[in-house]
Amino acid sequence: MLATILHNPGCGTSRNTLALIRHAGIEPRIIEYLREPPTRQRLAELIAGAGLSVREALRRKDTPWREMGLDDPALDDDALLDAMLAEPVLINRPFVETDRGIRLCRPSEVVLDLLPPVTRPFAKEDGEVVIDAQGRRVR
Repeated sequence: MLATILHNPGCGTSRNTLALIRHAGIEPRIIEYLREPPTRQRLAELIAGAGLSVREALRRKDTPWREMGLDDPALDDDALLDAMLAEPVLINRPFVETDRGIRLCRPSEVVLDLLPPVTRPFAKEDGEVVIDAQGRRVR
């Protein structure tokens, strides 16, 4: 299976998502989107493919979204996409794409919906169990 992740190595959710993909035996194509932002078309495809609105894909935490006036409900998708491309930190993460679809993997275990069955135990870097000793998804 092919997989692509828009990844921020400084983000715990993104690191856990990447670890789950690798735990499933897949080495994904990793795009560090802060260094290599997607094109406008690709970003729009990821957002639509994940079933989100552009506003839902806008990261608010630890970003300048409010200072940039992006909380204005009158702003359209084009204005929000422009801001996300100008300041990639505004792109929520991690987006993952496989042949099973596209998801914004928040929380990280959402990625399991895009992967082949994973039955080996897995815990996030903070110790939270995602797949238990019996191979069952905890949540």
